[in-house]
Amino acid sequence: MTKFASYPSLKDARVLVTGGASGIGADMVRAFAEQGAKIAFLDKDADASQAIAQETGAQFAICDLRDITATQAAIADLGPFDVLVNNAARDDRHNWQDVTPEYWDERLQTNLKHMFFTMQAVAPAMIKAGSGSIINMGSNSWWEAVGGFPAYATAKAAVHGLTRTMARDLGQHRIRVNTVVPGWIMTERQKELWATPEALEAHRQNQCLPDLIDPVYVARIVLFLASDDAAMCTASNFMVEAGSV
Repeated sequence: MTKFASYPSLKDARVLVTGGASGIGADMVRAFAEQGAKIAFLDKDADASQAIAQETGAQFAICDLRDITATQAAIADLGPFDVLVNNAARDDRHNWQDVTPEYWDERLQTNLKHMFFTMQAVAPAMIKAGSGSIINMGSNSWWEAVGGFPAYATAKAAVHGLTRTMARDLGQHRIRVNTVVPGWIMTERQKELWATPEALEAHRQNQCLPDLIDPVYVARIVLFLASDDAAMCTASNFMVEAGSV
């Protein structure tokens, strides 16, 4: 059985996770709750949100993150926060020939735009406190030149630029901003939609490690970056991709 670390600095830490009702986000909510953090999350799936809240004791707000006004209002109601995890995203496949300007804009709203505005919403309280940790979720897909979702890949590539510029702007207040870069994580969504035996075997060949990646391992690196153990880590990428090439 894997023995994971405990982080005393996370006890009673006020943490917000976007997209916390399912997939990687739900594992993050569980992991922070196990550390004794005061965890809250945003999601648009009411049933899944209620289930995770009952399991973990987390607070939540039902929110479409593409609605920036509603998102920032929800953060104001739930906050303030010491930690923000910008997790929410959707890697829907799309053919580059079929992409319309409207679809492109919607994909960037879904996968990038809300990250900046959630940061904008939580930062004033962190500045007042003189510390904070913001963790943005990137993706290894564009590093590997994976095709089939150009709008998603573009949004995820842009996350790295957002992380580094905000790390500079917020660093003077001892607010750290980092990117976690997952590989192909075996969430239920991935298993249902794309994880065929052939695709999994091909992916194993690209990884240095032979095991498929459980969402819990993404949650564990997020815990580290949220904790005081990572006090000197900012503007950086933290890969959880089993050495994919």
